[in-house]
Amino acid sequence: MLGNSPAAFHVSTRGEYGMRLMVDLAKHWGQGTVSLHAVAEREDLPEAYLEQLVAALRKAGLVNGKRGAGGGYVLAREPREITAGDVVRALEGPIEPQICTAEGEAILNCVREPDCGTRAVWLKLQDSIAKALDGMTLAELAKTTTRERVHV
Repeated sequence: MLGNSPAAFHVSTRGEYGMRLMVDLAKHWGQGTVSLHAVAEREDLPEAYLEQLVAALRKAGLVNGKRGAGGGYVLAREPREITAGDVVRALEGPIEPQICTAEGEAILNCVREPDCGTRAVWLKLQDSIAKALDGMTLAELAKTTTRERVHV
């Protein structure tokens, strides 16, 4: 907790919507291609934004697409072979702490890095987040309902 307001780990809209897309595809694994329109309706997400996300997911080798009638998207591998970490990295980049900042911009090669007293905290947090994300597969997430919670 910082001050009087609770602190929270922040995931961007890109990561959130992309994860929802991938979990939806996992829920429909083995049923053929799934249209982004169908995902957008089920998940109450903007279809145009999903089109942007699916491009990054295709580039990362996580989804395959089919054009034309009956087209849509399908996971490139079985849901048990794709982790939440794979999805986050495809959409957000490496899971790395933003340790040093100045005026809102990350500082690369910070001069304080060798003697930084807090660096170990952020590196441990980075490792914990990566392990948690890599420990959850789309198959597990697809089975989770709103009443169940994923225990990390």
